[in-house]
Amino acid sequence: MSGPVIDYRAVFQALPGAVALLTPDLVFVEVNEAYLSLSGRDRAQVVGRFLFDVFPDNPGDPAASGVRNLHASLRRVTATGVRDTMSLQRYDVEVPGRPGEWQERYWSPVNVPVLGPDGEVVLLVHRVEEVTELIRARGIRDSGRARALGAELYSRARELQDVNERLRRAHAREREVALHLQAAMLPALSLPDHHRAAVRYRPAAGALNVCGDWYDLVDLPDDGRTAVAVGDVVGHGLRAAGVMGQLRSALSAASRVAAGPAQALEVLDRYARSVDGAENTTAVSVFIDRSDRTLAYSSAGHPPPALCGPDGTVAFLDRATDPPLGARPEFAGRPQARTAFAEGSVLVLYTDGLVERRREDIDVGLGRLARSLARHRRAGPGPLADALLADLVPPAGLTDDTALVVLRL
Repeated sequence: MSGPVIDYRAVFQALPGAVALLTPDLVFVEVNEAYLSLSGRDRAQVVGRFLFDVFPDNPGDPAASGVRNLHASLRRVTATGVRDTMSLQRYDVEVPGRPGEWQERYWSPVNVPVLGPDGEVVLLVHRVEEVTELIRARGIRDSGRARALGAELYSRARELQDVNERLRRAHAREREVALHLQAAMLPALSLPDHHRAAVRYRPAAGALNVCGDWYDLVDLPDDGRTAVAVGDVVGHGLRAAGVMGQLRSALSAASRVAAGPAQALEVLDRYARSVDGAENTTAVSVFIDRSDRTLAYSSAGHPPPALCGPDGTVAFLDRATDPPLGARPEFAGRPQARTAFAEGSVLVLYTDGLVERRREDIDVGLGRLARSLARHRRAGPGPLADALLADLVPPAGLTDDTALVVLRL
């Protein structure tokens, strides 16, 4: 049974709260009637104009910070795709029709991203609730008390903003240290035919959600095979970077003596159970045998590697997938599968930041990867890796760090 046809534009206009839609460049696309009523503007004064041209800071107040704080929040939402509920803001507004006359106003803003099909932020929902009257009502019998209460709330809001700024700077410092540590622990290519491989690491944009991803390539000289792996530690920052380094080293060592990728992951699983913070890490390992043109692979809950043939056909290696490391209460062996490849094929291993987007099925991201890989398959490993990142990374940047390995077989 079909429901009624919903006029979402009418719903938007009827919302009791004041709401505006902004582009990522902070230009008004639409506002509802409550927003116009609250701001004292008409549609022609708002829609199509830059937010802070319509609502600048009070030039007569050297301590005014409304523009700076709101701009920082909106830019953060655009970069991360994560909603931001701001602390109480004092943001004075120029009285309509009275240039140079400003009203003291207090606002409680919430900024929410609207994501497009590729996971990029295409719109910003800016909802504001005015609390000026509430502040004044608290001191209705004493106008001096009302002003004092407003000043106190404003002062506390400023203090909270200062704390948030200090936290932001501390996070930025931790992010920088974690990234340096990550770079020091990820290996440089050292295979004899390294010109047939390319690796890339991209941190999340403007977020601390970095340093849990790794890659590894190992030449196995005893039998001429090559082992390649990628993994993703749950968590972020310095702790994730430390766990990542331990697991990458352990898997690299295990691959050198293991009979195949399943056995290497079994060793890593046992080791991960003794490492704090390694639980539920995902990883995938592929052993490449160029002598008989076969791939042996095993996955611990990780997105499947992609194999692109010379004709552009893309297959995902998903026939040997088991839970992440340490996810089972008891240790168990892991599955392994084998597949043939044609000379000139391309193998791509990656972490989930490359294909996963909020509120989107993983198959959509895998489809994007397959189409991009088929389109650029004739490029060398380095240009191919860069082309995949260009096609798959949203304009606003990644919300999770990403490791990528491309090998020409």
